[in-house]
Amino acid sequence: MGLFSFIKNAGAKIFGIGKTTEEKALNKANVLTDAVERLGFEVVDLNIEVAGETATVWGEADSQETREKVILVLGNTEGIASVDDRMTVAVEEPQAQFHTVVRGDSLSKIAKEFYGDAMKYPVIFEANKPMLKAPDLIYPGQVLRIPALD
Repeated sequence: MGLFSFIKNAGAKIFGIGKTTEEKALNKANVLTDAVERLGFEVVDLNIEVAGETATVWGEADSQETREKVILVLGNTEGIASVDDRMTVAVEEPQAQFHTVVRGDSLSKIAKEFYGDAMKYPVIFEANKPMLKAPDLIYPGQVLRIPALD
């Protein structure tokens, strides 16, 4: 899919403190790998490397949805400004659009913008689980998946 940009200082604060730049990068990669695995995403041969503010990810995702969610988990982490996606997908499917949340956004407002119907917000909520815990818990700078309607 390529290189995705995110807001570096927005997102989950999951990194600890390493001793050297190399140890910090290794720690970040391990923390990100644990986060992806803990969420239950199926990626064969998952490998994540961090260099500066860029996370590079390899592996074969079971679906396009999983691939996109992995990218979002990585990019919606504080300290990561871009994700270099080098994953493949077992079964090719259409790509979802991504939307960066701005101040004043809500899932219903985003649904109105993309689908023309504010009541379609559950589609966006479901498309971003398990990263989203509730429909009203989004924040500026967060990037969300906006799948096409079936």
